[in-house]
Amino acid sequence: MSVLQIVLGVTLIVFAISIIIVVLLQEGHQQNVAAANIKSESFYSTHKSRSIDAFLERWTKFISIGFFILVIATNAVVYFL
Repeated sequence: MSVLQIVLGVTLIVFAISIIIVVLLQEGHQQNVAAANIKSESFYSTHKSRSIDAFLERWTKFISIGFFILVIATNAVVYFL
């Protein structure tokens, strides 16, 4: 096993753990269904783009795209080296 394979493997583990943590920190969408029926216009709905949920959703997308690219790169390195 080369040093590059070890570095890529450790980076994959870090990305996988970070995806798990970010997804677990997100609030479920089922919890907001009852609240949406009561108040359709609230401070939270008008400022949702600045909330912690929006931040976590954004980071989930970035980390998952990075994880996907890293998996392809790792497989290419292992296959061709």
